[in-house]
Amino acid sequence: MTARLADIATQAGVSEATVSRVLNGKPGVAAATRESVLAALDVLGYERPVRLRRRSAGLVGLITPELENPIFPALAQVIGQALTRQGYTPVLATQTPGGSTEDELTEMLVDRGVSGIIFVSGLHADTSADMQRYEQLRAQGVPFVLVNGFSPKVQAPFISPDDRAAMRLAVTHLVSLGHTRIGLAVGPKRFVPVVRKIEGFHATMREQLKLTSDEVEELIQHSLYTLEGGQAAASALMERGCTAVVCASDMMALGAIRAARRLSRDVPRDLSVVGYDDSPLIAFTDPPLTTIRQPVTAMGQAAVRTLLEEIGGTPAPHSEFVFMPELVVRGSTAAGPGQDAASAAPPVQGSHAQR
Repeated sequence: MTARLADIATQAGVSEATVSRVLNGKPGVAAATRESVLAALDVLGYERPVRLRRRSAGLVGLITPELENPIFPALAQVIGQALTRQGYTPVLATQTPGGSTEDELTEMLVDRGVSGIIFVSGLHADTSADMQRYEQLRAQGVPFVLVNGFSPKVQAPFISPDDRAAMRLAVTHLVSLGHTRIGLAVGPKRFVPVVRKIEGFHATMREQLKLTSDEVEELIQHSLYTLEGGQAAASALMERGCTAVVCASDMMALGAIRAARRLSRDVPRDLSVVGYDDSPLIAFTDPPLTTIRQPVTAMGQAAVRTLLEEIGGTPAPHSEFVFMPELVVRGSTAAGPGQDAASAAPPVQGSHAQR
């Protein structure tokens, strides 16, 4: 117990006696000091005494499509922490193959009286889905925010990364290294982020390599957002002579690297690979992955802030808040065929090199 008091006192910057007074509910401690001690408990992972625990301001649902892609747990962690700091209790609801659908999870959360819901990469990102479900939810008086997807048919705040800008960063980087046959491995065509990535890819390839729309279209391969999907897409693109592949997720990029190795090609000497997300641990792959970093922290905090404004009755504008991604250069990209690595142009502005 003494060691624990010392740890908490050091973390909070107060005396052990002050920590003891706070934990025992004694008077004579300033409110700010009391909050510092309680925050130190949280940071160090100690449970607050029952009488000092805050009552939850309410439940907030968070619906994600799955948790196998590391980007979704990363977003869930940021959103969950931000909600907890504001006194709310996050409830994570995840779709699984053959399990509950988004509509079923939404109904379950509404039945439990949630104060609001944050949807991540949900049906709002699917151009073939019926958006009436969100209007029905609004009619029930449930505030919600939609992350990573957009529909003009839904009156709600949207939070998205700039997918077009992401492709501009990736393609410009690869062109600067001397690549002229650059492929794009993306998910199914019906999803809004896919449409936007394709638009950004088309625009940058036409602008920088003077290709026609038909020539660019030949360099796009649709697949699944999985390691196997990335492997299949990259194999098809390498058959078309691509020396570099931009992937729509880090999982797909790892599949692209596996595809190259199965064809006895070296990454990055024979094939440069760019991922998307900058998922946790992706810097430690072999080779470390060059990727587009999604602004997960900023997006997650913005989603919570926007939802709480909706809950509080002062809603944010029902429009899209777009966040700029960042290119992180690591070891999976290198000079293109016939290019001297020393003469290749430096990373494009807005990128971040990690060699």
